[in-house]
Amino acid sequence: MSRPLSERIPPPPPQAPRIRVQRFWRWVARCLIGASDWHIVGAFPDLPKFIGIAAPHSANWDGIFGISSAYAMDIRATWMGKSSLFKGGLGRVMRGLGGIATDRSAANGAVGQMAELMRTAERMWLFIAPEGTRKPVKKWRTGFWHIASQAQVPLVLIYLDYPNSCIRIGEVFHLSGDKERDLAELYERFRPYLGKNGKSGLPAGVQ
Repeated sequence: MSRPLSERIPPPPPQAPRIRVQRFWRWVARCLIGASDWHIVGAFPDLPKFIGIAAPHSANWDGIFGISSAYAMDIRATWMGKSSLFKGGLGRVMRGLGGIATDRSAANGAVGQMAELMRTAERMWLFIAPEGTRKPVKKWRTGFWHIASQAQVPLVLIYLDYPNSCIRIGEVFHLSGDKERDLAELYERFRPYLGKNGKSGLPAGVQ
């Protein structure tokens, strides 16, 4: 029998961005997590802003469980999506779930757009899957690094541990200013974790 939800979802820290009006989605999220075996290990740091990078990304359920876990904790999770996802009625749902449409054709691009939003926001927890796809990749996309660098916010490492049906909230990671050095360190930290069907937390092009 699954443990009570209160034992599987930690409380939000004081500075977390909180849900204001989407109580229905919080209820849906708690029902979804409550009906599963998934749980969270660890707790989010008490910071008003950070970028949470989650890997390995191996299934559509990654995002569903990730957003549901945040909403079950009463946390407003922000994520990026293609502008095509935010049209019509679907767009209202996506925005209600914390999505932000990115315009890659803008002069400063999606990275500059998100960095500016983070700089001006009072509180924002932005979550990104650095692989950008469920398929094996040779290296991560580095938009998250550039956003964090420009917005001057730290990373929080989030390990998706499918064999143990858990999301592990790891350490706060401060950028060194050297992108390749930071990526090498991040790859090592994600190396031990496995996604669905044994997908490694380490990109396929990294030994």
